[in-house]
Amino acid sequence: MNHNITQWAIRHGVSHVALAELNAMFTSPQTDPTRFIPGASEAAVVNNVTLEASRVGGRLFRNNTGACKDQRGRLIRYGLCNTSKQLNEQLKSADLIGIKPVLITQSHVGSVIGQFLARECKSGDWQFKADSHESAQLRFLELIASLGGDACFVNGEGSL
Repeated sequence: MNHNITQWAIRHGVSHVALAELNAMFTSPQTDPTRFIPGASEAAVVNNVTLEASRVGGRLFRNNTGACKDQRGRLIRYGLCNTSKQLNEQLKSADLIGIKPVLITQSHVGSVIGQFLARECKSGDWQFKADSHESAQLRFLELIASLGGDACFVNGEGSL
């Protein structure tokens, strides 16, 4: 668990159990076990999650990231959180980025807002390794969630 999050939890009296549960929400596949797709490829998971988002009124779009050189030899970076190598090493944006409608209650009765969605898709048998790549992906998901978005790792269906 990130040291800053642990220190925040101590300052605010968040229990170790609650902190562990929060960590598990982001480091474990967020899927309905009855719809888990053992052995599914990442591409199959991407397709399933994208279709599921549309079924519930949301939209997810592929967020390819990388860098290449243009005809003049200039390095061109593309994708979210990829404006520099340093940023991309710290935050690796999710495979799928999108929006879903959320009905607001009480003070904004009847209003619908769009909630930011981010899904980092993994193959069906994926387990979190906590290497530098997956840790940077986790930091991106944590950032989105901390700002009110809906973000998680997925390795099957049942993710929205």
